[in-house]
Amino acid sequence: MMILVFAMAALAQTPEQPARKDETVDRGREIVTQPAKDIGAAKTAIPAILERAQENPYGLAGLKSCAQIKAATTELDSVLGPDFAVGNNKKENRAGRLAEAGGKTIVNTIIPFRGLVREISGAAPAERRLAAAIDAGFARRGFLRGTALARRCPGSKN
Repeated sequence: MMILVFAMAALAQTPEQPARKDETVDRGREIVTQPAKDIGAAKTAIPAILERAQENPYGLAGLKSCAQIKAATTELDSVLGPDFAVGNNKKENRAGRLAEAGGKTIVNTIIPFRGLVREISGAAPAERRLAAAIDAGFARRGFLRGTALARRCPGSKN
């Protein structure tokens, strides 16, 4: 059944979209490993940069120059992915999204009482901790971008 999901996702790719191929593989890997995460067999580590962001998302210690601010922002980009772009009207890959939803549905039916299992195994609290760290990373990146803009750093734009 999972082979069908991956085949559908592969068919959703077009030669003009090479970047989406890696995205599809990553999503597929995420879907396939979800049951192991649900029962606590596989752990998702919180990247150190996000842990630091949680400690002090609005601190400027060690960020005196525009180059340091840019480096800190780039480091967050490497973990969080590209920042929000105004006017980004990228067309959504509907077939890929349907394949992803189908794959998640199949995986979610593998474990009966999945929500309860996730709480008992610690997977749900771990996911909440990761989500909080990601939120702190987004806040930190926004703060750094605002700081760069206020300091009129080269390349900063609103």
